[in-house]
Amino acid sequence: MREPIIEVRGLRYRHGAFEAVRGIDLDVAQGELFALLGTNGAGKTTALEVLEGHRAPSEGTVRVFGLRPDADRARIRPRTGVLLQDSGPGAELTVLETLRLWRSLTSRPSEVDAALAQAGLERRADVRTSKLSGGERRRLDLAVATLGEPELLFLDEPTTGLDPESRRRTWDLLRGMVARGTTVLLTTHYLEEAEHLAHRLAILHDGAVAVTGTLVDVLEREASRIAFVVPPGVVAADLPVLVGTLDPAAFAAGRVEIRTRALQDDLAALLSWAAARDLQLARLRASHASLAEVFHNAQGVAA
Repeated sequence: MREPIIEVRGLRYRHGAFEAVRGIDLDVAQGELFALLGTNGAGKTTALEVLEGHRAPSEGTVRVFGLRPDADRARIRPRTGVLLQDSGPGAELTVLETLRLWRSLTSRPSEVDAALAQAGLERRADVRTSKLSGGERRRLDLAVATLGEPELLFLDEPTTGLDPESRRRTWDLLRGMVARGTTVLLTTHYLEEAEHLAHRLAILHDGAVAVTGTLVDVLEREASRIAFVVPPGVVAADLPVLVGTLDPAAFAAGRVEIRTRALQDDLAALLSWAAARDLQLARLRASHASLAEVFHNAQGVAA
């Protein structure tokens, strides 16, 4: 693993008697995109706000660039970009004025015209931000956060409210920044977004890390699936010996459904069995577990 930009050990954060974050450990390496996933109230935004220096941890150690975000915010801030869930740009400023203002507040060299183009807002440059649609405001927030390509980028639900095309453009922008060395920590409710972008991810549940690792690591927690329509005249005892488990209820309803951790071996055995009997396996489908399955099951896993 490359040099860690973010190091978190035993992070806890309390709102009075309520503990929103319960002992999180995280490492985010230089140049990677790390996704924090979880349902509303899982602790994603609170954890992010501690890392950004907006909140001091109740317990544990948090280091960003080797510094404490709460105590050393003035040293960390020039090296980071931040997109909050609701940034709220000045309503009376135009899009262009907003970007020029933020450019004047950062020490990173940046081009306003390039930021406008990346956000797809060239034709809205002279429009007041109060007149923008929700998706346009989100694109402006992202343009502000990415001005000058910071070393570290915190993104809290960056594509909420965006149409599919704008979301894809945002993904391309982030991939390009990561390829050029920017480290990104984002929260998202879009599992597809994490699957497309993240080098590693963590699923939070009830303020704790339920699952973490690369996408491959995470998906391997769940069994793969093989399914097809029961061929005419076939009974369960006719099927070949498999590593996986047959769902008897599904078979009784006319469908073979097998959960397996040996997808290739079991699929090969079934295809050989079908070929030997000249059977067509109608509506055959073989797939690894989805992130949605892991996410759903993780909601009952955290300690």
